[in-house]
Amino acid sequence: MAAPKKGRRSPGGQGRPGRVLALILIAMVALIGGMFASGDTTPRLGIDLAGGTSFTLEAKNEPGKPNAINKTNMDTAVGIMDRRVNGLGVSESEVQTQGAKHIIVNIPKGTNAKQARQQVGTTAKLGFRPVLTSAPGVKSPEPKPSASVGDKDKAKDKGDKSKDDKTKPSGSPSASASPQGRAVTDALKANPAVDPSASASAKDDKAGSDKKKDPKAPTPTPAPGDVAALQKQLAALDCSTPASRAEASKAASAAKSSDPIVACKTDGSAKEILGPVAVEGTGVDKASAVIDTQQGKGWIVQLKFTKDGAKKFADVTGKLATQQPPQNQFAIVLDGEVVSDPSVTSSIAGGQAEISGGFTQESSRDLANVLSYGALPLSFDVVTETTVSPALGGEQLRAGLIAGAIGLILVIIYLVAYYRGLALVALASLLVSAILTYTIMVLLGIALGFALNLPAVCGAIVAIGITADSFIVYFERIRDEIREGRSLRPAVERGWPRARRTILVSDFVSFLAAAVLFIVTVGKVQGFAFTLGLTTLLDVVVVFFFTKPLMTLLARRKFFASGHPWSGLDPKRLGVKPPLRASRRPAAPVDPKEA
Repeated sequence: MAAPKKGRRSPGGQGRPGRVLALILIAMVALIGGMFASGDTTPRLGIDLAGGTSFTLEAKNEPGKPNAINKTNMDTAVGIMDRRVNGLGVSESEVQTQGAKHIIVNIPKGTNAKQARQQVGTTAKLGFRPVLTSAPGVKSPEPKPSASVGDKDKAKDKGDKSKDDKTKPSGSPSASASPQGRAVTDALKANPAVDPSASASAKDDKAGSDKKKDPKAPTPTPAPGDVAALQKQLAALDCSTPASRAEASKAASAAKSSDPIVACKTDGSAKEILGPVAVEGTGVDKASAVIDTQQGKGWIVQLKFTKDGAKKFADVTGKLATQQPPQNQFAIVLDGEVVSDPSVTSSIAGGQAEISGGFTQESSRDLANVLSYGALPLSFDVVTETTVSPALGGEQLRAGLIAGAIGLILVIIYLVAYYRGLALVALASLLVSAILTYTIMVLLGIALGFALNLPAVCGAIVAIGITADSFIVYFERIRDEIREGRSLRPAVERGWPRARRTILVSDFVSFLAAAVLFIVTVGKVQGFAFTLGLTTLLDVVVVFFFTKPLMTLLARRKFFASGHPWSGLDPKRLGVKPPLRASRRPAAPVDPKEA
């Protein structure tokens, strides 16, 4: 019983070509539907085709590092900025050095230029600071410096402390994410960042004595140990608006790493007084976002420190673990803003740690990106920002499209003149390939930020020849089988295995070349390599799931099966007499050894 069923399948392995065609058509409808559902039906264009924004960054020497501007540090900065703005490397943003101390960043239209500028402009300082005290991000209605230190509000402190105890995370050998906001503590307790004697003197002296101790009181950052001035600044700080957070970030960034600062969290939910930098951002060797499947913590951020950073991190976490909330937290500060403030319950040694607690996939990856690429060897200022016109690229694109159209017309003329009816199969396959390529490019632009630049358009034009070559290989194998005296249906199936091997080898070589080109090159050339590799993969899909089953169905039609003169499979034109009957064994081939 099984033998007849097995015999129904064709030598090419496709016994039901109608189902295969239905499968690829359903996939095309799904992709097109997804494209229209997204609301964007045109591919994103690179800066050379659509224009965009270009800004210039100028490197600055850090205090105490007069010779920091050198080729090594500039190349490191370019690499970090490129990873920030390009992500997967296909969004076509460009980051390159210009001269000894400038970096040029080009952002194509359609990319969030403001966000990209913030990413590359956030270049100066990343550090781990101990949290001394914390408060909600809104401005306090009536700050009372005299009540900031002492024993007057212990009742209130008890209530706040009880709230902290409710939100305090359970003990863990590693860091864990803290709640979004904490109540104001009544005083700065003993901490490595603040001298206890200075705290005591601030308790006895009023605002006048504080000013005497701090000759730089008008500056945004109070002097170390000036506890009352820090708390007064904390009470006056409003983190609820982007403008106020930007001002606070600028003031905190101007402070020395050895000074305490007042800073906002990036979402404005809290404001904190932070001690001196305990671990510099350069002490982080690697950070990655992973999902914890063993303990069920969800998304976590894993840290790996350098040798020096691991020692400092173990020391500071050991000191913080002995403190009460919120002073058992360390703040991860990037350019004066707190991006995360996890708490610790024990010293974290060994150079590895994890941060957990309420992360989403996006937030964990953002934090990992900050920790991995946040600390640059130099700080930069944006000195110029200009809008790039797409005029030149538009002219080149029109010229390229004209050249591509001429080439496509020549290919069609050749197919019609030489293959006649088979040209319809080739043109239908080219159309399917074009629809798949277009929709996938649009969806990649939405999902991954892929931008189509001029070299990428050239890659798509080159792919027309690669796709047409696959059809020609298959058609010639079918015609060879007919020359050997076989009728069309067996010729279609017997010619497919040999054509399939040739097509796969050819496409593999093309894809390998595109992959190597994508890996070893940068900038716009990657767009060419990416498009070439994508269209090569689609060529395999189209030939296997559209061209082959379509030929199987057409071989059953009288127009092609009878060898009509306009079918492209006329035995007379191929130099072979057709068999008298389909069931009759054909004459022996002229040359049995001929392939």
